[in-house]
Amino acid sequence: MFLGTYSPKLDDKGRIILPAKFRDELASGIVMTRGQEHCVYVFSQREFESLHEKIRQAPVTSKQARDYLRVFLSGASAETPDKQNRVTVPQSLRTYAGLDRDLVVIGAGSRAEIWDAEAWETYLAEQEASFANTTEEVIPGLF
Repeated sequence: MFLGTYSPKLDDKGRIILPAKFRDELASGIVMTRGQEHCVYVFSQREFESLHEKIRQAPVTSKQARDYLRVFLSGASAETPDKQNRVTVPQSLRTYAGLDRDLVVIGAGSRAEIWDAEAWETYLAEQEASFANTTEEVIPGLF
C-alpha cells in the first residue's frame, strides 16, 4: 500500500528518484498514466494489470467506458527504475500534469500520484475544508 507525502525533484532529464518506501513495490516495473485532476498515476506493473483486467470488463457498447479507456491507456507508459531508483516521467505526462522541478509524490493506496508541488498545495487547500466537514458516508462502510 502506498502511503505518505514526499517531495522529490525532477532532474534535467525528466527523472525522479522514487520514495524509499515505494521502491520494493515498484522495483520490477511501473506504469505511469494520466491521473484525474492533472496528476500522474503511478502503478506497480502487477496493480496496473489487475486494474486493466477490471476495465476490460466494461461493456464495449458503453461510450463512457470507451472514452475513459482511451484516455487512460493512451497516456500509459511502462517504465523500469534504474539502479539509482530513478524513473523517467515521459514528456507527455510531464506536460499533462504541468510538472516542473518541484514535485510532490503522494501515496494513494493502490497507487502513487505525482503532482506539481504548487498544484498539490492548491488542491489540498481546496479539499481540506470539505474533508473536515464530511458528514455523510462518502465511502460505503467506512464511517
